[in-house]
Amino acid sequence: MSVINPYQTYQQNSVMTASPQELTLMLYNGCLKFIRLSKKAMTEKNYEVKNTNIIKAQNIIQELRITLNQEIEISNNMTQLYEYMHTRLVDANIKNNLEILEEVEGYVVELRDTWKQVIELAKKN
Repeated sequence: MSVINPYQTYQQNSVMTASPQELTLMLYNGCLKFIRLSKKAMTEKNYEVKNTNIIKAQNIIQELRITLNQEIEISNNMTQLYEYMHTRLVDANIKNNLEILEEVEGYVVELRDTWKQVIELAKKN
């Protein structure tokens, strides 16, 4: 018999009822979470956990990249930025380089914060 985890149910419902804009925000927040877990694991020399979390962050960046609407002009620039971030995450993983993780974290924070502002502006209109 399986036990229902209320937190897990809440998370599933949050994702299922979220707008596309909210899903994008969730992806940014998830990416930040995995980068931060990677940084912690890297400083603790726990390379397996570091690798797992960097790969999760890479997967999120790839999802953000492939879901861009290529008919919108800015999507080309965003594609290049996501590809750069993905490459930097690979570099950070291979080189165990905390500074590269912090660089990518800075980009994700900036994108997430900008996206939050976009959502807020859209709600006002």
